[in-house]
Amino acid sequence: MGVLLSVENLVTQFSTSSGLVRAVDGVSWDVLEGETVALVGESGCGKSVSALSIMRLVSEPAGRIVSGRIMFKGRDLLALSAEEMRHVRGREIGMIFQEPMTSLNPVLTIGRQLTEGLEIHLGMTPSAARARATELLSLVGITDGERRLRQYPHQFSGGMRQRMMIAMAVACNPSLVLADEPTTALDVTIQAQILELMQDLSRRLGVAMLIITHNLGVVARYADRVNVMYAGHIIERGTAREIYANPQHPYTYGLLRSVPRLDEPRRERLAPIEGQPPDLTRLPRGCAFMPRCRWRVDRCEAEAPGLRALNGTDHVTACWEAERLVKETRG
Repeated sequence: MGVLLSVENLVTQFSTSSGLVRAVDGVSWDVLEGETVALVGESGCGKSVSALSIMRLVSEPAGRIVSGRIMFKGRDLLALSAEEMRHVRGREIGMIFQEPMTSLNPVLTIGRQLTEGLEIHLGMTPSAARARATELLSLVGITDGERRLRQYPHQFSGGMRQRMMIAMAVACNPSLVLADEPTTALDVTIQAQILELMQDLSRRLGVAMLIITHNLGVVARYADRVNVMYAGHIIERGTAREIYANPQHPYTYGLLRSVPRLDEPRRERLAPIEGQPPDLTRLPRGCAFMPRCRWRVDRCEAEAPGLRALNGTDHVTACWEAERLVKETRG
């Protein structure tokens, strides 16, 4: 499989009254054709801003993409004009936003919101676009499409609105879909249905997918590769299987330890990560996770570690004490 999307040293910042927020600070990762990649981390670590940067939807003038490259099908998206970028959004890259109720237009019918992109990007006639919209609703599991197209977002349940967002994202047959916390506002049973639907559509349509989430259960079941983010940086990267079986960064290990497991005794207490995420306007000179880490040493305070591989594989981590962590946790 070839590389579909390659993010290289991306830096996105926001100017606020409290100072300069380095939301995304020199991250690099890629997505291969047809694969599912996860971007994982706590709220405020830069996951959503990474996706908005790809779509060039960072709000200016407070926010701006300072440097880096976003290569998609051999083109740098940051070098495209505003008009060229409008043709990429929806047509080549679809996006499922975090909260469908605030992403859908409350005064436009479901039908109009589905057909607009089809008419603009694919040049369909209104009647052909409406027929395609009915097919899309059926594709994502919404029945009685003709009646549903005449309804408004407030007449849909939360799960149906999320299915509608998925239909909009795949309407123009994009090569890549960015899913920003696609199940956050849904109950557990509906979450499972939506994730299974996304996986099925990805396989059937051959669409690559970037899933942004804090839910490690989602990662285990649906992702091929995982990028773990903390304080605007990628701090660990590897296959989902390798990340779960052999976490090499204290933050990743902490995330896994704080998730309930069925293979442990019921009375086993969860081990939360102590402390709070850092203030992105006042990041320390060394490792940003250092104040919360029980493996920290003096070097962590003085120097920020870069990504490195411990065993010659594609599994990399940004931790000075990764070898000690692996030795102790495996023991």
